[in-house]
Amino acid sequence: MTLIKSISGIRGTLGGVSGENLTPIDVVKYTSAYGSMLLQCKKGNKVVVGRDARISGPMVHELVVNTLMALGLDVLDAGLCTTPTVEMAVMEEKAAGGIILTASHNPKQWNALKLLNHKGEFISAQDGEMVLQLAESADISFATVDHLGTRTQKDYLPMHIEKILALELVKPELIAAQKYRIAIDAVNSVGGIAVPALLKALGVEEIFEINCEPTGHFAHNPEPLPEHLGQIASEVKSSKCDLGIVVDPDVDRLALICDDAEMFGEEYTLVAVADYYMRHTPGPTVSNLSSTRALRDITEKAGQRYEASAVGEVNVVEKMKEIGAVIGGEGNGGIIVPELHYGRDALAGIALILSHLAETGLSASALRATYPNYRMSKNKAELQAGTDVDGILDKIQKKYKKQPINTIDGVKIEFDNDWVHLRKSNTEPIIRIYAESDSINTAENLTRKILQDIGDLLN
Repeated sequence: MTLIKSISGIRGTLGGVSGENLTPIDVVKYTSAYGSMLLQCKKGNKVVVGRDARISGPMVHELVVNTLMALGLDVLDAGLCTTPTVEMAVMEEKAAGGIILTASHNPKQWNALKLLNHKGEFISAQDGEMVLQLAESADISFATVDHLGTRTQKDYLPMHIEKILALELVKPELIAAQKYRIAIDAVNSVGGIAVPALLKALGVEEIFEINCEPTGHFAHNPEPLPEHLGQIASEVKSSKCDLGIVVDPDVDRLALICDDAEMFGEEYTLVAVADYYMRHTPGPTVSNLSSTRALRDITEKAGQRYEASAVGEVNVVEKMKEIGAVIGGEGNGGIIVPELHYGRDALAGIALILSHLAETGLSASALRATYPNYRMSKNKAELQAGTDVDGILDKIQKKYKKQPINTIDGVKIEFDNDWVHLRKSNTEPIIRIYAESDSINTAENLTRKILQDIGDLLN
């Protein structure tokens, strides 16, 4: 069982002992600290709270809402709600912040408190440190009975969909004219509410729903990876669908299945959306260091600037703002559309992908074939507790010093069009190793070579 406290939020497995797992005591403790931080920042008195459909959601939700009210904060209760919808709601309401109760792609025993600032973005490292410090202090003061906060229940999905439809590059008329047949796998969470509603608003009439009842009993591993998506691939094939859409439990990641039932590749969700965006709104793009090189390729081919950030949504957003990126995100299927909001948004991604397909007249498989076909290998080096991970990374950097190297987040080494990226974990003694090439054998050989290098350093 696990409790992970970081500057971006608190996540853990339900049950067990307080301080070691995500128990009611921990939920109240960290919610109190976050609410106190908001009060100290003086950005207002309203907080938006929403949750995905996981089994522990109702219990954790009540603890969070009532703790915030006990601090004197007014809660705008979004109930079952996607992560990007909560982010949009914070902006819409000019709230002081927001809490999303979701463990994203983690299995059902996990839950988490994702913490937002008044811009609807994940809190900064500085604010995160303040929350962690307040949680361990005695400086939290609750409101007296005459100053308790209020609770207002609101549905923000219609607002979110309306703002997506208002984007200039979203083309409902073109989409409707194609008479698409689309399958959805929402892994029994809030995507089962949000994605069909969006598709209907876009004019899609034939929708084949799989695992769309938001029970929280995930029908399969909720991370949208190819090995978990056999059911929807079969549905796309048997129902002769034009596209399969898969989202994670909180709907910030988007994976696609082509009309031939093959995977579009979640690394390529961002590539396709960026391609569409740059055709109409040329400008810089951003992804993180562990994302496919294909985004850099298509960006530079379009005569635009590409930049890589450290891994993590907050880092991608920071880099996007720095260079004025028109589109960005992460290779895990996370699309960030700045003119909508600075957060990964699968709903926006769906609307833009369908607009791209409708405008080009291409099938999903034909569109995928227009992009570079890189293959990625993901591995990890498991280390003994107490190993000097930074020292290992420093020695690897020195060994490959003749190659182009980026050290903003671990060590990324480039070999012509191939690359390998080493990052240490903040929660366990491992080094994550990602490599990419146009050949899966080359990518796997790169990771094996780095694993051997690490083994030699440890011996």
